[in-house]
Amino acid sequence: MNRKEYRALASRWWKREIRPLLILALILFSMRSSLADWNDVPSGSMQPTILVGDRVWVNKLAYDLKVPFTTWHIAEWSDPQRGDIVVFFSPKDGTRMVKRVIGLPGDTIELRNARLFINGRPVNYSPLEPGAFKQLADAERAHGIFATEQLPVHPHAVMALNGVPAIRTFGPMHIAADQYFVMGDNRDNSFDSRYFGPVDRSQIVGRTSSVVLSLDKSNYWLPRWGRTCSSLDINAK
Repeated sequence: MNRKEYRALASRWWKREIRPLLILALILFSMRSSLADWNDVPSGSMQPTILVGDRVWVNKLAYDLKVPFTTWHIAEWSDPQRGDIVVFFSPKDGTRMVKRVIGLPGDTIELRNARLFINGRPVNYSPLEPGAFKQLADAERAHGIFATEQLPVHPHAVMALNGVPAIRTFGPMHIAADQYFVMGDNRDNSFDSRYFGPVDRSQIVGRTSSVVLSLDKSNYWLPRWGRTCSSLDINAK
């Protein structure tokens, strides 16, 4: 095969095989970047709501539309609400994280001996149904303290771990415009706004409200079928 024939063959291969695949890949990755995605959860910072090994669905259109592969906003139609579980880029190192929105712009957030205060008012707590944490490891169930934090609209499960060093008294901190104070539901095992400060609105990727798939790390990564396609809303369980 001479050079001319080789170039003709390469050109046909590019047009018929490679270029369509690249276009399809670009479309798919652009959709994941701007419309919807999933996020694997490698840590227990959101337990008992989100378990290690959960893959959560991320709605990237929940608040805005972004230019693919960037955090530039084309349009905004909503803002994160208190109690939403959001995916965002950490202000400390850019790591993609999953936490719950606790403080909104203009709020004052404070912790007093692990009790949350919003704008000077204490948040109420009530007992948590045992079924809400039955899938945790035995050691975590034995040593954890569980409750329902009664945020308006979004009551949700929280847990504490006795004996674990953590920030249990914090603030008060005033939240500036376009910033959000986020915390993990596992209050004594979460690297969150107590440590790296509020998150800018522009760094919030989207909202998650359901588990797509869950794999049990402590049991040979077998699927937790009961969590597949399940809601993260405590009222839906």
